[in-house]
Amino acid sequence: MSAPEPFALSMAELRETARYAAACARPVLAVFERDRPSDLRPRAALDAAEAFAAGAPRSKALRDAAWAAQGAAIAARDDGLSAASEAARAAMAAAAAGFLHPLPQAAQVKHVLGAAAHAARALEQEAADDPAVASAALDRARRAAAPSVIAVLRRYPPAPPGGGRTGALIRELDALLRSAPEPG
Repeated sequence: MSAPEPFALSMAELRETARYAAACARPVLAVFERDRPSDLRPRAALDAAEAFAAGAPRSKALRDAAWAAQGAAIAARDDGLSAASEAARAAMAAAAAGFLHPLPQAAQVKHVLGAAAHAARALEQEAADDPAVASAALDRARRAAAPSVIAVLRRYPPAPPGGGRTGALIRELDALLRSAPEPG
């Protein structure tokens, strides 16, 4: 079996995807900071994602910020703070969105939609696992997606199976965005 052929993915498209991911993650930063106010790693990851979206270079610092937010997510999870952990994962995914690969692999959809799904899951957990809260968050994420982000998403296969509840939220948002009318 041969490797999938890469396709064109411009820096402008990467920046727009990171902008979208950061906008989806920013509202749940307060969930993390309420429980772990001295841990600035998720905020730094969001700041780095927003700086990249605004024109900063795609650098090791951006990647390091994503990894640091992942560390914050793990620490929050280990302390039993599941909503805070998901909020930190949203920040991590926003910083990682700048590293979307131009390969037609379903796993890449997580780079496009992961921040929105983790943010929706954080809000759902804050609301005693009320799925209506996650659905409302996904609807906001759907409305926030620029046509350019949807066009990038459509270059990839549908989101992959697995990933627990957050994976299900990624697949739900993926289906919502793919069903949007083509700009015309």
